[in-house]
Amino acid sequence: MSHALTLMQWLSPAFPVGAFAYSHGLEQVIADGVVTDAPSLQDWLAPLVQHGSGWADAVLLAVAHRADTGADADAAARAFAASAERLQETDLQGAAFCQTARSVWGVEIDGLTYPVAVGRAAGIMGIPLAETLPIYLHAFASNLVSVAQRAMPLGQTDGQRVLAALTPIITDTATRAETATLDDLSATSFAADIAAMRHETLTHRIFRT
Repeated sequence: MSHALTLMQWLSPAFPVGAFAYSHGLEQVIADGVVTDAPSLQDWLAPLVQHGSGWADAVLLAVAHRADTGADADAAARAFAASAERLQETDLQGAAFCQTARSVWGVEIDGLTYPVAVGRAAGIMGIPLAETLPIYLHAFASNLVSVAQRAMPLGQTDGQRVLAALTPIITDTATRAETATLDDLSATSFAADIAAMRHETLTHRIFRT
C-alpha cells in the first residue's frame, strides 16, 4: 500500500513538477480544430499513449528503473526528443521531480529527464516497475485530459469517459514496456510530434508546450 501511495503522490497534479503548464502539443491541435470534443480527444490520445511519446516514456522509465544509473536512458531521452519544446518539457519536469525527491525522500538523483527520474526514483526505493508504469501513463493521459478541459469545451464527465476508455491501452502499453530495452525505443505518432513543433510558433497560447 505504501508503494501505491508514494506513486500517487509523485504523479499527482499537486506534485511540484508544473505538469499543468505543458500541453504536449495538444494546444496546437485544439487551435487547429483537429481536437474539438471527447471522441476526437480520445482518438488523439490513444495512439499517443500506445505508439507515441507515452510509449517512449514508458520504455525510458523501465530502462532507468532496472539500471544502476540513469545515464544511458537520460542520454537517449534527450536525443529522442522530437522538438525543442518536448525537450524543455521533459528536462524541466525532470529537474523539478529530482529536486523534490531529494528533499522529501532523500533519493539521490539529479539532472534527469522526467520519465528517467521517475524510473530511477522508483528503482532506488524498491517500488515495483509493474506498479510504476501504469500509474505514470495514467498521469500522462490525465494531464492531457485536463489540458483539453481548460482549452476547449469539455466537461468533467466527458473527460472521465475519455480516461476510462484509455484504461485498456494504458494497461497494455505498461505491460509491453516492462521488459523493453532501449532497442525498443520508438514513437510513430507523427502528427503529435509535428503539433509539438508547430506549437513553438503558436501566437496565442496558455501552455508552455
